[in-house]
Amino acid sequence: MKSAVETLNPTRVKLTVEVPFEELKPSLDAAYATIGSQIQVPGFRKGKVPSRIIDQRVGRGAVLQEAVNEALPQFYGQAVEDNKVRPIGQPEVDVTEVPAEDGQELKFTVEVDVRPEVELPEDFSAITVEVDEAKASNEDVEERLIALQERFGTLKGVERVVETGDFVSVDLDASIGDEEIDSVKGISYEVGSANMLEGMDEALVGMAAGETKKFTAPLAGGDHEGEDADVTVTVQSVKVRELPALDDDFAQLASEFDTLKELRADVTKQAEKAAKFEQGVQARDKVLEHLLETVDIPVPDGIVEAEVHAHLEGEDRLEDAEHRAEVEESTRKALKAQFLLDAIAEKAEVKVEQPELIEYLVMSAQQYGMDPNQFAQAIDQQGQVPAMVAEVARRKALATVLEQAKVVDTTGAEIDLSEVTATDVASELAEGDHEAHDHEGHDHD
Repeated sequence: MKSAVETLNPTRVKLTVEVPFEELKPSLDAAYATIGSQIQVPGFRKGKVPSRIIDQRVGRGAVLQEAVNEALPQFYGQAVEDNKVRPIGQPEVDVTEVPAEDGQELKFTVEVDVRPEVELPEDFSAITVEVDEAKASNEDVEERLIALQERFGTLKGVERVVETGDFVSVDLDASIGDEEIDSVKGISYEVGSANMLEGMDEALVGMAAGETKKFTAPLAGGDHEGEDADVTVTVQSVKVRELPALDDDFAQLASEFDTLKELRADVTKQAEKAAKFEQGVQARDKVLEHLLETVDIPVPDGIVEAEVHAHLEGEDRLEDAEHRAEVEESTRKALKAQFLLDAIAEKAEVKVEQPELIEYLVMSAQQYGMDPNQFAQAIDQQGQVPAMVAEVARRKALATVLEQAKVVDTTGAEIDLSEVTATDVASELAEGDHEAHDHEGHDHD
């Protein structure tokens, strides 16, 4: 077999393949055997029909089609390997010549998108990014102490109308027209949290125990998600949260410390650590952003269009031009980041160890609210393990850049991120990005 490659643009190539008859003959023989076992010809046992009779009955064209369809993936794969092509997406095959007679060649061309060549900076240490100072403000410390108080707070019933911040027990009924959609009783809800039904907080404020009110709200889930429903809310009870006093007794109740002073010092240390970690996250994001802005990374338009179409189709928003533009922009950026990090991983010869993959699987299972073992089985059944290995490699690749880059805060002081390791910071890479756009981390090999 002979093959050649022509570069059409930085992300697409055309392969021209010529297959000698003798290399196609095994597939042709297999096609005759398959078709021969499917037809009945008087005077011949099933499966023993000569090829010339099959040609007369079904036509040589049908046999060639069967043979070519069976052989093409193998010859395409060999051409890809011989020409060191790294395809992504679906190939477009055009069969230009078939062996109408024995001895003639099979010729075909394939156009396919390929992984772009990414020219990386010689020295990542030349990169400098600026982050905020790692300060634990008094407000940060107080917020953490209040959150700790709330964990140990108690609810006490009050005889007054509902105010923002109260805890209420309510009954809810939702209907659309004459159809009751849902009905629940005795739900506990913090007024002002805005995490249930749109308009519910406004309806509850000013109500008293035993009072009923109606309002209209779009449903948040189920078969009627997004549809406006008539909601009836009945308040059963009103309670306030009483917080324990911030004193030494509270320190002993809520921690291993004996005094409030010791507890406050520990909470301050936690706030400082969180601020330090936030510095690392900022540095990671800014390093990646710097690379995306300064490195030329071509992206195949066909891959972008396919992903955008699938995304919009899943949302049933194919006609939403404004949303399409947003999804296309985020998809293109996500693919650029993927190609960039893959190139860095290859250059740095990043290896993914089994414990790293397991850690990532456990973290991903938690994000989806699944048991890690069940999640791992589902990923394996879907053939997604190689994609997950690639994602871990990308995170490690970004960590290697982060370790080399210079990080300064707004005062100009150079920051040492060793306390929050670059790998830990990079391991957070896709969490927020996946939530914002689900194409980040797709593997296109």
